[in-house]
Amino acid sequence: MALSACAASNPGAPSLSTTIDGSAPAAQAARETATPAAGTPADGSQARLAEASRPQTASARTAETAPSQTLPAETALPADADLPTFINGLARQYDLDPARLGSILAQARNHPGIARAILPAAAMPPAQRTPRSWSRYRDRFVEPIRIRHGLSFWQQHADILQRASQQYGVPENIIVAIIGVETLYGRHTGNYRTLDALYTLGFHYPDPARPDRQQMFRDNLADFLVWTLKEDSIDPLQVRGSYAGAIGLPQFMPSSLRRYAVDGDGDGHIDLLGNPADAIMSVANFLVRHGWQPGLPVFAPAKLPDQPHLLVDGGLTPTLDWSRLKQAGAAAEQANWQQHPLGVIDLKDEVLEHTSYRVATPNFFALTQYNRSYFYATAVADLAAALQDAR
Repeated sequence: MALSACAASNPGAPSLSTTIDGSAPAAQAARETATPAAGTPADGSQARLAEASRPQTASARTAETAPSQTLPAETALPADADLPTFINGLARQYDLDPARLGSILAQARNHPGIARAILPAAAMPPAQRTPRSWSRYRDRFVEPIRIRHGLSFWQQHADILQRASQQYGVPENIIVAIIGVETLYGRHTGNYRTLDALYTLGFHYPDPARPDRQQMFRDNLADFLVWTLKEDSIDPLQVRGSYAGAIGLPQFMPSSLRRYAVDGDGDGHIDLLGNPADAIMSVANFLVRHGWQPGLPVFAPAKLPDQPHLLVDGGLTPTLDWSRLKQAGAAAEQANWQQHPLGVIDLKDEVLEHTSYRVATPNFFALTQYNRSYFYATAVADLAAALQDAR
């Protein structure tokens, strides 16, 4: 579900599978950035700042700037004195052996590189902040290599993509685009130990002003341990993913994996890393569970008025309707999307000193639940359109 995870590919990672057994609900709703979500691009794209599956409940947009790789030396990391409380609470809630949990967590490592990578851009000194640039962001994803590999992935998995689209109402090109943005079709799923990533961010989060983010990662650590220890026979020390803890082709955070991942091929297991069918069906299920509506475009073909910025609220839910947009001066031919809630989104480019605007439908906002960023959701939509045109 979810984040800008700059990670190297890991072709030797173990298969990540979880038995379908009606598992208990996750410890808490964690992010949903990605995410993810659902997800976090782990291919060095820096597409999101850190959350994945949209994987969660916050309503604020994720900043579209790439995280700086410099952590101020004076930043003090909080102690994890409450780790015993975490272990005992998790053991009681899920009937796990506290000694086993303690032994596993004793092997978790606080990874300074993860803390540096996740530090929010807003916490950086102004001189270190990367300018927001929609054009540069888009160019990282809507480009020939990703389109070429996307067409190959689409052809190779045509049957399961068609089935997912028919079952969930999510277009095939949207599913292909998400997996392409996230991991370049499985080529870059991350090489950080997931245990280390979630422990670092759950107990040593580098921004003390964001206890909500630390709690989100702590909740995902809980779900990760429940998934590996109780719901499947996976060694938690062997699982690898993005620096934010996202896993597999679609980069689901553990909390999203437990809630939204599905068995795509009916073999009784969910394997988001080694089984594209599971990844494809899980992406479609995630989007539907977060408001995707079959038959709607992501963007409405409407002409906006001269001052569209007055219609932007910056949120992650549509708050306008067509009558309001029409009253403000928007124009379009009659279409089914006009019966749905809408929003006007802004795509800022501080480098070019320009902002573009689009009319977004509920399906755009479903994409932002995978990763809470206008840039991310628009890049997915634009890559999907490019794949459709090239097919």
